Amino acid sequence: MRYIETLREGERIQETYLCRQRTTAMTKTGKEYENVILQDKTGSLDAKIWDPHSMGIDEFDALDYVEVNGDVTVFNGQTQLSIKRARKISETDVDPTNYLPCTNKNIDEMMMELTKFIAGVNNPYYKQVLTKLFIDNTEFAEAFKKHSAAKSVHHGFIGGLLEHTLSVAKMCDFFAKQYPILNRDLLMTSAICHDIGKVYELSDFPMNDYTDAGQLLGHIVMGSEMLGKIMDSIPDFPTKLKNELKHCILAHHGELEYGSPKKPALIEAMALNLADNADAKIETMTELLNSNSSASSDQWLGYNRLLETNVRKTSELK
Repeated sequence: MRYIETLREGERIQETYLCRQRTTAMTKTGKEYENVILQDKTGSLDAKIWDPHSMGIDEFDALDYVEVNGDVTVFNGQTQLSIKRARKISETDVDPTNYLPCTNKNIDEMMMELTKFIAGVNNPYYKQVLTKLFIDNTEFAEAFKKHSAAKSVHHGFIGGLLEHTLSVAKMCDFFAKQYPILNRDLLMTSAICHDIGKVYELSDFPMNDYTDAGQLLGHIVMGSEMLGKIMDSIPDFPTKLKNELKHCILAHHGELEYGSPKKPALIEAMALNLADNADAKIETMTELLNSNSSASSDQWLGYNRLLETNVRKTSELK
């Protein structure tokens, strides 16, 4: 299979991709054409059907698998595909793992690790929150295991939310051992729960796009509301413990301009923000370097918006 990341200008290809989007548009001269977004596990590709009424263009819709024949071009520095022929392919004839990005780690093993952290929380109220969310609510747990952590920035793949959450939990576990001042139960509970709202902020694959609620509220507010409902259902849940856990969730992005309704006022909230930020940025750098694996160590990869810097690979020791 020719993956999207390997396509180069001037090539003619015949390959099957997942259609993410298909819309009709008009040129400046009034001629109808179609915009198509194609996808595989390595990325997405902007494609054009300049003659949509051609005999070679069959009917297909968004989320269909489509075999396309066309020419690879570059426009404004971005790779495009000019589609000459297209036909719908049955789902039974494709391997979905070629088209949906997925973690390279074992999802069930990661979930077992996260469950061990849950078992290690001693506070009975926080333990009930985690149990109700990840143990008793099997529907949520299954969705959490397979969800992405982002649309495109970092961990934007199947299992990405679990992988990110486990990494943050591991760092917070280290913080709690290194700095005894930290309330371990609060920190670990907030680490495990900090991104639970993303299950509803983002739609399932293959779309992996913002839901209406996600656009209006965002995962931080949604996660805080979810925890609030669970804590309200637990008899005699101490108000201080409830507010401290919600604060950690509301403050985990650290700064107001980064989407946090509150800045960290508790040391546990600060520790959670540091762990979340570290994992997000290191994964962003990892994905960027992996997507440019053929680049030499003296080749700069360009400015990255999230990292706010120009990036290059580290020199290899000889």
